[in-house]
Amino acid sequence: MQANQHTALEEPIGLIASEAQAKLAAQGPNELPGSKVRSFPLVVRDVLSEPMFLLLLAACSIYILLGELRDAIALSASLVIVVLITVLQERRTEHALAKLKDMADPLALVMRDGVQVHIPSREVVIDDVLLVNEGDRIIADAILISATALSVDESMLTGESLPVDKTVADSIIINPSSSHSNQLYAGSLVVRGFATARVTATGSRSAMGRIGKSLSLLNP
Repeated sequence: MQANQHTALEEPIGLIASEAQAKLAAQGPNELPGSKVRSFPLVVRDVLSEPMFLLLLAACSIYILLGELRDAIALSASLVIVVLITVLQERRTEHALAKLKDMADPLALVMRDGVQVHIPSREVVIDDVLLVNEGDRIIADAILISATALSVDESMLTGESLPVDKTVADSIIINPSSSHSNQLYAGSLVVRGFATARVTATGSRSAMGRIGKSLSLLNP
C-alpha cells in the first residue's frame, strides 16, 4: 500500500493559552453529557415513578376492586415484564454512554503558545492544533493539516472493519461536510502513521457526541 505523505501548508503554532481558555469557557468542556451511570435501584425507582406505569398500576387496582382477578393478574404480569425490559434497556444505554465517554478521556497532545503540550482531553477546544500518532485515540473531530502514512480505525462509528487511509485535501478548508478522507473523528483509533489536524468539533457537537445524543433519547 502506497504511503500518503504530505507537508503542512503552514507552521501549526496553535492557540495561545488565553485564547484557549476563552474558547473553553464559551464552548464548554470536550466531554459527553449525561454519561454518569445510575445505580440499579435508582434506575428501578425512576422506571416505577413514570406516569404510564402508575396509570397501569391504578388500572390493576381497579380490576382487583371489581373482582376481575384474572385480568388483574394478566395486567400485573405484563407490568413486571415491561419494567424488567425497560430497566435492562436503560442500563445498557447508560453503560454505552459511559464507554463513549471513557474513549474521549485520554490526554491530548496539542500546540499551545507554539509548543507541544499534553492537556486533559476535556480542555481541547475548536481550532486547537492536534498532534496524533500511531496508537492514539482521536479525542475530537478534526481536519487534517498534514499526514504521513495515516490510517485510522473508524469501526466504532461506521462499523467498517478495515482501517481507513486519510490524506490531506489539496486546499485545506475547515468544512467537516466537504470530505471524509481528510477528516478525523472523535472515538476513532490511529493504527498507523502520524498527523497534525485542526479541531472542528468537540463534545456533543462531534460525531461521537451525536451518537451519545441519539442514545440519550432512549434514556431521557
